[in-house]
Amino acid sequence: MTQLTLDAQALYAQLLREVRALHRPNMHLVGITSGGAWLAEKMQRDLGLSGEPGIISSAMHRDDLSRRKLAATAQTRLNFDVNQAHIILLDDVLYTGRTIRAALNELFDFGRPARVQLAVLVDRGGRELPIAADLAAARVVLPASQSLALARDAQGVFSFNVEERA
Repeated sequence: MTQLTLDAQALYAQLLREVRALHRPNMHLVGITSGGAWLAEKMQRDLGLSGEPGIISSAMHRDDLSRRKLAATAQTRLNFDVNQAHIILLDDVLYTGRTIRAALNELFDFGRPARVQLAVLVDRGGRELPIAADLAAARVVLPASQSLALARDAQGVFSFNVEERA
């Protein structure tokens, strides 16, 4: 079996260019914990946007909360009025769509945005819900037996880990 190799730094640079092209007044970056939050933090700096990006936790809206045993340490932080805001929702990997659905439910608990656009580093297919990314730096196919996760080292450099699921 061929090992998938993805250059997370190059994919980030591509996604940054695409998000920069979407920039408009009242646009806010919101990253889904944890990989999406890392992307939002770096992108906020690289775009020269003031303040902190929003961070959203999908934990409390997961439909598999009882099975996943998620820690409630990651809290949603939105330091702006969600109502009528243009939001770029960032995540590292789009797979089944369940995390995005849960994040959207959490986001709408805070208000009604004018528009939400989804930007991901990698869309790996395998959707279980009708969710699609507006922006995806890469589209890959992985077997369901493998997981793909963004990692970040102490210097903030991104990489991807491909692992076999138990």
